[in-house]
Amino acid sequence: MNDRETALPQKTRELHNHHFDSTVWNDLTFRDDDIVIATYAKSGTTWLQQIVGQLIFNGRGDVPIAEMSPWLDLRVPPKEVQLAAVEQQTHRRFLKTHLPLDALVFSPKAKYLYIGRDGRDVVWSLYNHHAHANELWYGALNDTPGRVGPPIEPPPDSVQQYFHDWLEKDGFPFWSFWENVRTWWAIRDLPNVLFVHFADLKTDMPGEIRRIADFLKIPIDTAQWDDILEHCSFDYMKAHAEACVPMGGALWEGGAQTFLHSGANGRWHDVLSAEESAAYEQKAVAELGTDCAAWLQGGRQS
Repeated sequence: MNDRETALPQKTRELHNHHFDSTVWNDLTFRDDDIVIATYAKSGTTWLQQIVGQLIFNGRGDVPIAEMSPWLDLRVPPKEVQLAAVEQQTHRRFLKTHLPLDALVFSPKAKYLYIGRDGRDVVWSLYNHHAHANELWYGALNDTPGRVGPPIEPPPDSVQQYFHDWLEKDGFPFWSFWENVRTWWAIRDLPNVLFVHFADLKTDMPGEIRRIADFLKIPIDTAQWDDILEHCSFDYMKAHAEACVPMGGALWEGGAQTFLHSGANGRWHDVLSAEESAAYEQKAVAELGTDCAAWLQGGRQS
């Protein structure tokens, strides 16, 4: 075994901004069966939370994943509230993080699921998320005491400009994309880490759910399999979006239906030029290396 396969990651910094308070992880008491769902924003996070929720609760149709699976490092509500809520949970916990690995406490007790997505698809989904945010969203992030750094501002009118800003300033106005992917990729071979890709879920959702269930050591009840698949479909999640989306979608114009927008890849094809797309791909290789960049673009099945 090499060092990457055996050494446990160590937290080396805290990360604060309009969204993050990474110190919450310092005070979490891990349980032996905890699940941590790690992603960069808009990479398929809610979909993976729904899948894990369906596996834990055996295909139940009334699993409010937004409530049960909190974004722990989101600074609103404050960490004292977040920690008290997850401490009271009696089911198998499945927590969400958008932190890069070096700002997270990594526990050998937990199992970590990391989901990735082509950065161009991330931007198109992120733009929809940001462009439809309402005053409540801006107020919560910008005006709640404890914010570190500048406020988050409304996006430009053009998604193409949004893409350029995000690429040239590495995740602006949110947080670094490349460091998030790169830090998690470095531990992909640890036995308590599983990588999942949005494109693979689109291509073979049943196969990927079985792979996730095997990793989490959750037996699949064949009598409930059809229900699990139905409840993890985009159409079902869209129809029941209030249960999947934070605060039932109250932070976005159009509500929860806006948050779960289209679930599609490739919307950038008709907007970005060949040169713009190539610039992204070259940046991905430079930042991540050839193997990681290839996985990020197309998943395991590319």
